Amino acid sequence: MADLDTDYVESRSPGHGRRAPRACFDSDAPRLELDGPWRFRAAAGLGDLTPGFEAPTFDDTHWDRLPVPSCWQLHGVGTPAYTNVTYPFPIDPPRVPDDNPTGEYRREFTLPGDWPAGRSVLRFDGVDSCFAVWLGGVRLGDGKGSRVPTEFDVTDALRPGRNILAVRVHQWSAGSYLEDQDMWWLSGIFRSVRLLSRPVGSLDDFFVHADYDHTTGTGTLRVETSGAARLTVPALGLTDAEPAGPHTFEDVVPWSAEQPHLYLGELTTESERVHVRIGFRTVAVEDGLLKVNGRPLLLRGVNRHEWDPETGRTLSDATMLWDVLLMKQHNINAVRTSHYPPSSEFLALCDEYGLWVVDECDLETHGFEQVDWRGNPSADDRWREACLDRMRRVVERDKNHPSVIMWSLGNESGSGENLAEMAAWTRDRDPSRPIHYEGDRDGGYVDVYSRMYADHAETELIGRGEEPATDDPARDAHRRQLPFILCEYAHAMGNGPGGLAEYQRLFEAYPRLQGGFVWEWIDHGIARHAPDGRQFFAYGGDFGEPVHDGNFVADGLVLPDRTPSPGLAEYKKVVEPVRISLDADARIIEIRNGHDFRDTSHLRFRWQAQDDGEPRAKGTLDVSVLAAGESTVLPWPELRSTGEGERLLTVVAELAHNEPWARAGHEIAWGQVLTGEPSKAYEPGLRATARRTADRLELGPARFDPATGTLRRLGDLQLEGPGLDLWRAPTDNDVLGPRLADRWRAFGLHRLTTKVLAVDPNGDGLTVVTRVAPAGSDSAMTATYHWRADEAALSLDLAVDPVGDWPLPVPRIGLRLALPGWIDTVDWYGRGPGEAYRDTTAAARLGRFRRSVDAMQTPYVRPQENGNRHEVRWARLTGDGGGLEVTGAFDLTLRRWTSEQLDEARHTTDLTPDDTVYVNLDAAHHGIGTASCGPGTLPEHTLHAGPTTLHLTLRTL
Repeated sequence: MADLDTDYVESRSPGHGRRAPRACFDSDAPRLELDGPWRFRAAAGLGDLTPGFEAPTFDDTHWDRLPVPSCWQLHGVGTPAYTNVTYPFPIDPPRVPDDNPTGEYRREFTLPGDWPAGRSVLRFDGVDSCFAVWLGGVRLGDGKGSRVPTEFDVTDALRPGRNILAVRVHQWSAGSYLEDQDMWWLSGIFRSVRLLSRPVGSLDDFFVHADYDHTTGTGTLRVETSGAARLTVPALGLTDAEPAGPHTFEDVVPWSAEQPHLYLGELTTESERVHVRIGFRTVAVEDGLLKVNGRPLLLRGVNRHEWDPETGRTLSDATMLWDVLLMKQHNINAVRTSHYPPSSEFLALCDEYGLWVVDECDLETHGFEQVDWRGNPSADDRWREACLDRMRRVVERDKNHPSVIMWSLGNESGSGENLAEMAAWTRDRDPSRPIHYEGDRDGGYVDVYSRMYADHAETELIGRGEEPATDDPARDAHRRQLPFILCEYAHAMGNGPGGLAEYQRLFEAYPRLQGGFVWEWIDHGIARHAPDGRQFFAYGGDFGEPVHDGNFVADGLVLPDRTPSPGLAEYKKVVEPVRISLDADARIIEIRNGHDFRDTSHLRFRWQAQDDGEPRAKGTLDVSVLAAGESTVLPWPELRSTGEGERLLTVVAELAHNEPWARAGHEIAWGQVLTGEPSKAYEPGLRATARRTADRLELGPARFDPATGTLRRLGDLQLEGPGLDLWRAPTDNDVLGPRLADRWRAFGLHRLTTKVLAVDPNGDGLTVVTRVAPAGSDSAMTATYHWRADEAALSLDLAVDPVGDWPLPVPRIGLRLALPGWIDTVDWYGRGPGEAYRDTTAAARLGRFRRSVDAMQTPYVRPQENGNRHEVRWARLTGDGGGLEVTGAFDLTLRRWTSEQLDEARHTTDLTPDDTVYVNLDAAHHGIGTASCGPGTLPEHTLHAGPTTLHLTLRTL
């Protein structure tokens, strides 16, 4: 008889017929990988199911094929949908809509003839969001908890030879109320499926306890096993030993994220050999600090969703490894697995390469906030078993990973007794790790004080222990004794985040502030193609979702294709574990080892001297090995004086030898110092007199529009401008949060008009005065251009003065001009090589750089202001037809579209180059901040309207 019982879909129960959770491990017992093409049928809902599809005799030859693992929406079945907080269905727990996309899967496999006697287990590593399973027509059970594994004992249903596995997966279920995790709603069997042999006498579970005493160097090893086994760890001299021990070893090498030493061993039973990786370390909260192996940590972390622009939440081993390598190469030492446990393979990589992990339960109920938390499962005892079940499954699966140093109860799930129960169970099961949950602001059942997006001022108050008091004096006192971690900060959406350096200075100044986790690692863009074949990355709303949160899903330090963004370069510099400070007055170099554990024996230090950006000398520094926390002071290398000009000394710390995550020569940290002044730029000598006729206005090699005073030609180079520019295509941080971009538009900064007040040729050159203002306002900017020239060059002194009331910051103050489209290359001396703004300058070092015009762009998922090069001394803009040299002190942006076109674009493919290169030469920019989620631009990085000057010299090449 057909099994159409679907009561499990809206049941609060976490599942039926499942095995108890246990550790994930590898052994030499047989296993059968069931990944690959499965037969698949898409159903509209529970009223559209296929009767009898689970029967071995069912004919599925007319069904489609779908790869497992995968997310079906990314294979043309339904469409993706993105929301941050809002549930895409009515809040009516535990019920879900009748329109409930469902996938019916079938997989035929052949059981090998030598399959051992004993038990057999079917393991699903991840199914979203709810599913039921049959083998050979026998119903095994059902399960929820999309990102934690589910296992079924299939011994009695398994048959020799041909077997048919059938799975019915539902997009929506009662479990969806626990999985509102700021990501694409995607469905399917998205992680691997495998059949595991558990031979007679094999291990079902084990728990490694490997403690380290930092005062003696002693390691203590205990291994709890579910059955009889023997333990062998060759590097510890342990052979065929009783696992429970305890075994004590002198002078073990401890595990840390900086030096992730693993001891490889085996647990052996009469029928199986289980691989064991042991890392000795002890985690504790002592003296108000989070410590590992007796030392306080400084977390230089990121939040990481699992994401691939082609396959969604289905990640290959190579992709996971690439994430880990990129993190290590950018000085990141910690990952919060937001907001669910990741693939086990990722944690194994963290063990191997070294990353601290905050392992988070698959729990978020954020959407209940929009109904004032009414019915929130965290506070409803009818959901208690479901919440506890999710916590048990992550703890049991991941308990043997030394990289996991904290358990997190979940994210943005309000408060309630169920969370306290989860904490109590976890503390009883694994007292060796602290417990985290940001929503417990009073610290009643957690071991660290955690916050999201506290601004710099509040963070400093917390560092001092001076944060505002809460209602319960006892809990308030307890919280003040806890270490503080920003579990989310510096929202990396689009251009940004700004203010990273200011946060890091606080972390390093106040011991209680033990770092944090930038939100987040990767933009969740979905790869799509425009009609002309160009690729872009889709975001919320691009699939016709009636409820969505736009590009808020694109808020990572790497672009969807894992190209590092300028924000990642900035973060690498800000959190570098070695500080190199150069004092030009004292002529000394101070080097401080900011590692938590590691000395500097793995590093070498080199220096280079440049004069006006031109390399002059280089060498190496003889730096003694510094223990963690130690500093040393060195004299400057002996350098010949250069007389006039800007002397730049750069010192770099780099890997001396290959590491598992980077090759020798990989840069870890750097410092720079300037002495002297830049060499004087070419200035026009004899002053040319402006000559004016009815249709011509000339000054030296330049020709201007006689009516408007606009520069039209310089020598043989045609151009347009420059003219005063106050507008930029708003960044995500401008658009969201305080919605500064809305204020700019309301003020009219995107639609300024120009009135020419004077065009005055004279013996000293040419003076042009304009008034730039928005319609409907008496506020304006007066721009006075004073041009001077000789036969070779043209100089400009620009003075900008505000008129009237300017009650808001301005995007930029500078000049825009247009050059011919054959300009394709930029050489400059200034900060680079990547983009930088006034609060994102840490990673931009001073030097000479070259890029194509196209490479000057940063292709953010939603187009916005980008590509600015900061503190430029000179720039040469060239192509086959010659070019233009600009000298002065300015910020530089070049692109093949206007700021207005950039502003109008929704995707990168909306931007079409024309035959013009648009150049901005700016005196100042408004800062970037992180207001898309978090604090806005700091006061010192806010650009207010005020008198501004800019001096430039232009000549053709």
